[in-house]
Amino acid sequence: MALQTKKWDVVNFLNTREDVVAYLDAALEENDAAFFAKALGDVARSHGMTQIAKTAGVSRESLYKALSVDGNPEFATIIKVMSALGLHMTIESADKAA
Repeated sequence: MALQTKKWDVVNFLNTREDVVAYLDAALEENDAAFFAKALGDVARSHGMTQIAKTAGVSRESLYKALSVDGNPEFATIIKVMSALGLHMTIESADKAA
């Protein structure tokens, strides 16, 4: 008899706003736009991808493409999705961060 395991899915652990913010902060630290877009896709899935696409004003298919690690994340789509999720990004200059 083969051992069956369940695939771990981060979406199951994005239950609170604090969880979401911590997850996206960690993704931003990777300094990789595709990695961040994939993490944002996880957050969107946790909130219902269809509803997020509708609120963001983009098709579900383009949302999946833009928010996957293999996709081509566009800054405008990322901003629309963050707005649909009720999230806002604060950008610091490199001088202030140092």
